[in-house]
Amino acid sequence: MIEAFPLCWPAGYPRTVHRRRALFKASMAPARDGILHEVRLMGAKLPVISSNLPLRRDGLPYAGQAEPRDPGVAVYFQWKGKSLVLASDRWDRVGDNFRAIEKAIEAMRGLDRWGVSEMLDRAFSGFAALPEPSRPRSTCWEVLGVDQRDSLDVIETMYRAKTKRAHPDLGGSHDEMARLNRAIEEARAAKGGVQ
Repeated sequence: MIEAFPLCWPAGYPRTVHRRRALFKASMAPARDGILHEVRLMGAKLPVISSNLPLRRDGLPYAGQAEPRDPGVAVYFQWKGKSLVLASDRWDRVGDNFRAIEKAIEAMRGLDRWGVSEMLDRAFSGFAALPEPSRPRSTCWEVLGVDQRDSLDVIETMYRAKTKRAHPDLGGSHDEMARLNRAIEEARAAKGGVQ
């Protein structure tokens, strides 16, 4: 599953080692909205903007946040029945990487407007989103941040502390909360309810 937060960098895309300051100095919110606008104009569906910026309730990155250590951005979407991704981490600010992707989509849409849409199909064939590599599944102990030898009381105390940060009403997400709930159920079953 593609995550909007934290950044879900596409498999096989190299990372930039030495980022540079961009000349366009894009503000994050207009650049984020510009990507969504260009994706809509292109006729693409189901865009997911993935970055290391925390998300609003609508799933889009907040504007006005401090720059994360990794300013990379990946935009996943469906176009003509294909899953595609564009990613940028060349610039040292998230807004500038957003703007770079927005401008790339705008330029590629130009191919269609200029009557050479088969070039657009060929250009986008290189941006096919590969399936996310399988990751080893975290154990319930790792998710809860406890040792397998800890008592059930200690494990449940840690679970309650983590739910205060993971709960969707308190700034977390449904996925985080579900992961914690699965972990505590597994831990309880492993402990057999015995402390």
